[in-house]
Amino acid sequence: MEPVVLTTEQGRNSRLDAFVADAMGVTRSAAARLVGDGRVLVDGKRAPKSCRLTGGEIVAVTLPEPEPIDAAPQDIPLDVVYEDADVIVVNKPSGMVVHPAPGHPDGTLVNALLYHCGGSLSGVGGALRPGIVHRIDRDTSGLILAAKNDAAHQSLAAQLKDHTLARTYEAIVVGGMRGDAGTVDAPIARDPRDRKRMAVVVGGRDAVTHWEVVARYAGHTHVRCRLETGRTHQIRVHMAHLGHPILGDTVYGAKKPVAGLTGQCLHATGLRFRHPRTGEAVELTCPLPDEFAAMLKKLNG
Repeated sequence: MEPVVLTTEQGRNSRLDAFVADAMGVTRSAAARLVGDGRVLVDGKRAPKSCRLTGGEIVAVTLPEPEPIDAAPQDIPLDVVYEDADVIVVNKPSGMVVHPAPGHPDGTLVNALLYHCGGSLSGVGGALRPGIVHRIDRDTSGLILAAKNDAAHQSLAAQLKDHTLARTYEAIVVGGMRGDAGTVDAPIARDPRDRKRMAVVVGGRDAVTHWEVVARYAGHTHVRCRLETGRTHQIRVHMAHLGHPILGDTVYGAKKPVAGLTGQCLHATGLRFRHPRTGEAVELTCPLPDEFAAMLKKLNG
């Protein structure tokens, strides 16, 4: 494949593997493999994955040929919101895992997409994550975007990097939010006390969440959040950091599940991106799931 050429103005002081992961829309481990395999050159030379970028370097990434896809197609119903020859957008239900992983070898969104798309998905994400441009948690519902070819994937990954791919979520959080709107600008990394969780950590990766109040209830607030970055569990971590964990979040909030909820009360309601082939704006929304709507009705008394 022809190398993808990137400039590092946006990645000043980033590690090379972190910069490549963000720019190419792949995981940090996949980016580290690209660096280790000599597929990433900084100003024409190999560099270690821990190399700190100063800004202004030219980074060339040569992706490997797509691997044979190991995940098996499965006939799992999908709520398709938008689809064409390049992209597909699905309203994922709470409880569905996005891609195969230890403990979840099948029954995932990827398995369903492989069946629905007849194997026509990009290979940039690797054998177990074909087509996946961005992810949402298993117990979060809502819009998720997948690419059907590598050119579309690279275009969408670039939009994810420069924030022109916009994602909007709605959530019910515990307690009354102070003020009607705000921004959380707090870096996120693995929790040093519990590697299964994420946390706000000094020196972590930049993470910015904009929020606004939709409605207030006794003991709870309905909020709308817009992601500027896309870190693992970002909204969940940032809301908990503010002292207002998401209702039903047993990792960052109360340990007991909430009756009537299959996961945290967090739903990806909106998605906006430039079409990778035409350049035209695509803006999509989806309604709140039944259990979210039922919870709002219950809180409203």
